Amino acid sequence: MEPLGIFPASDPVSAPTALHSFCKAWAQRYIRQVDAADCTAAPPQNDRRAIATTLERNLRTVSAKAWAKTEHLLSQEMIRHQISPELVDPWTISQDIYQIYRQTLHHYADGTVPERFALTIATPVGDLRRQYTQVDPRVIGFASMQFHYTGQLLLQSLPFEQRPPLSLYFKAVDDHLYMPLQRAYEAAAQHDYHTLELRTIRRLLASSGGIASRIVHQVLQAFPNHHCYSGPLVSSQVQISSLRDVEMFQTYLWVCLLEGNISAVQQELFPLCAMLYPVLNVRWELVRYMLMLLDHELSRQLAAPEWKVIQQYLAPLRVMFSTEVFGDRVCLA
Repeated sequence: MEPLGIFPASDPVSAPTALHSFCKAWAQRYIRQVDAADCTAAPPQNDRRAIATTLERNLRTVSAKAWAKTEHLLSQEMIRHQISPELVDPWTISQDIYQIYRQTLHHYADGTVPERFALTIATPVGDLRRQYTQVDPRVIGFASMQFHYTGQLLLQSLPFEQRPPLSLYFKAVDDHLYMPLQRAYEAAAQHDYHTLELRTIRRLLASSGGIASRIVHQVLQAFPNHHCYSGPLVSSQVQISSLRDVEMFQTYLWVCLLEGNISAVQQELFPLCAMLYPVLNVRWELVRYMLMLLDHELSRQLAAPEWKVIQQYLAPLRVMFSTEVFGDRVCLA
């Protein structure tokens, strides 16, 4: 499978082989998600254009409402975590997310298939993510939340049967905005196809969605009465967010493995969780339980050498979210 020009060039011999492998595994994973979704009622082309036109007409108003929700949740956290106000420009963030949604709606209206769109959007969203994580990685939390609430409001304005096909396009952007996928691509370019690290990632890519589903199911069983900011754990909306978070943790592990250090977790993932999870009422106990389940899942998925190399990064990650750091206190919004 050709990389469609979206991945950075590196060594002319080994890098393309490694990148083709990574790209193919990611594309196969995405297609499984598309196949699993119920797209039998996807609207015809003319209806897609009408839907996209209506949503784009409402996009500016929806964007303003989404920022109001984002600011309500994170304004105090910005002060508490001492984030420079100059880095969180509401107009810039709203405009950037607005433009991403415009592009997404245009691709949806034109009938671009979701898996092709996922590849097309990777570079612009990856560049946007790099821009927001360059000075203070926590700023990506504001952009990600703005995207999340904008998408929610847009989908809520549609009849229920029209939401699933469009939500696949939103999820493609969501994945690249929340997860350091472009960073993983670039790190993969530094590896030969046959390295243990890349072999481990290929194996995990194929099963990451299933791992996330099983973990979320077990967390739900262990905490059936817990309510997050957006609702109970059993609600479909919270389960979708939970699946994304488990996949996000896995992606950060991949980056650590490919880069050979844990800086991605230390500089991005941990500060983001420390800022976002309290206001979203995600208890640290849930995070620790999720990481324990991830440990068990990966031990079953990987051969001994692969398991040993991923443990170098998973073990420190579990320590960072341990009771010694956060205790057993409940994070309340």
